[in-house]
Amino acid sequence: MAVVSGGSRGLGRVLVERLLAEGWQVATFSRKPNEFTGAMAQAHPETFLWESVDLQETAQIRQFTKTVKERFTAVDLLVNNAGVLHQELFLTIAPQKIDDLLAANLTAPVHLTQACARLMMRGGGSIVNISSINAIRGYRGVGVYAAAKAGLEGFGRALARELGPVGIRVNTVTPGFFDSELTSDVTDRNREKIQHRTPLGRLGTVEEIADAVLFLASPQARFITGQSLVIDGGITC
Repeated sequence: MAVVSGGSRGLGRVLVERLLAEGWQVATFSRKPNEFTGAMAQAHPETFLWESVDLQETAQIRQFTKTVKERFTAVDLLVNNAGVLHQELFLTIAPQKIDDLLAANLTAPVHLTQACARLMMRGGGSIVNISSINAIRGYRGVGVYAAAKAGLEGFGRALARELGPVGIRVNTVTPGFFDSELTSDVTDRNREKIQHRTPLGRLGTVEEIADAVLFLASPQARFITGQSLVIDGGITC
């Protein structure tokens, strides 16, 4: 059984689709439903669960995991995919926005991971955190987001050490620039600059990121834990 946060669009949506197609039971959440979540609920009434959850509301995250336990009993895979990107110079960003970004990108996955890891204790499992190359390479205007993602990577390494003895693997996928809603506002000029700086000469695709996540969740990666897999076409070389 898999839990994927932020599964209504983008990478989360692709992961939900592919996991369901492979026969997994899948639970996901987002702030609002959309056509995709409605279609999945109708097509997979026994194996798909969606709930409305605000990443900044810890009580909602905890309640979601209680519902997962009641519906599916145990969790085998958690993908901490949901996140919020906000670009603004650090000297001008409002204190509340700082708190909101840290809550959504670091505090929320920590709480979700704790709740789901408790449901993995009997049979083991896999946790995959979705980070960003902002965690390993400095970029202007994303200081708080970068801090949260770097924290998530450190959190994953510590958990791999702590949870390994009970059969739970913890890894991180660190994507570079790939076509998604987060990069839809990138201007053509900046897109050309990114492609020029990338050894493979292009942006990634959401399917390529999903491939990496599903690999780390698979039996083929059963001896991999505590690692960060950078999928960026070489831009951070």
